Amino acid sequence: MLNFFPSPLVGLIAGLLMTLNALFWVPILLVFASVKFILPFRTVRLAIDPILLFIAESWISCNSGWMGLTQRTTWDIEGIDGLDPHSWYLVNSNHQSWVDILVLQHLLNHRIPLLKFFIKQQLIWVPVMGLAWWALDFPFMRRHGEEFLKKHPTLRGKDQETTRKACEKFTLIPTSVMNFLEGTRFTPVKQAKQQSPYRHLLKPKAGGLAMALNAMGDKFQAILDVTIVYPDGAPTFSHFLLGKMHRVVVRVRSLPIPQHLLQGNYASDPAFREAFAQWVQQLWRDKDAQIAEILAASTPEGYKA
Repeated sequence: MLNFFPSPLVGLIAGLLMTLNALFWVPILLVFASVKFILPFRTVRLAIDPILLFIAESWISCNSGWMGLTQRTTWDIEGIDGLDPHSWYLVNSNHQSWVDILVLQHLLNHRIPLLKFFIKQQLIWVPVMGLAWWALDFPFMRRHGEEFLKKHPTLRGKDQETTRKACEKFTLIPTSVMNFLEGTRFTPVKQAKQQSPYRHLLKPKAGGLAMALNAMGDKFQAILDVTIVYPDGAPTFSHFLLGKMHRVVVRVRSLPIPQHLLQGNYASDPAFREAFAQWVQQLWRDKDAQIAEILAASTPEGYKA
């Protein structure tokens, strides 16, 4: 454990280990991904994809290693036992920080298949990581605001088509499709701007979840509803590297796939869209209440280690 060092030194060590880990695994990923790109056949994909997933899971395991070496974090976790690494899951979580991704990967690695995130298109240019996300078939999305879509109506539904094509690839081998329903990280400013009816959440955006269920509903074993709470406040990525993420509470619920929401057309059927929205809003009300309960119970005196 290196967290007895001053915070700046801990951050330097953590950042260095994280960078070296990525620089080691990403070139290996790209070698195998290039084979799949050059030979885009189903048989090649079925042979190469498990290798790519093994490399990615090894990369995440090494991340967990340096996190344990440099961080002094108390983890309060419930609901991750009994999951199946050889099945398909639709994973949903609230979103407060880039650290959420490391938390989810750390806890769910080897318990379920590799998490596949929907990523903003511009992030493909992030050095090293953009290539890694491409190699692992993470879908890149162009999210447009309503005003932009009014001026360019032909682009409406483009992200839905991207989601559909991505989900077709995900049906070949066990995959966990990861969705942040809020679409962006929670902040009080965003909450106020949205006039969100939730105390601890932004308004959910149900389109991506609806499309994933429509495309792969028969594959998913369950929906994993994840709630992440940082009792001391959501850490920035730099605070995390400096070893200042002291407590994390995570609750995972395994929910049945809502069979009545698998067949409708979310884009063109207003009645189906309303039914789906009601289901999502209830999910969000439950999560908001759960976060409030966790925060109320997470005082320093009563915190569960």
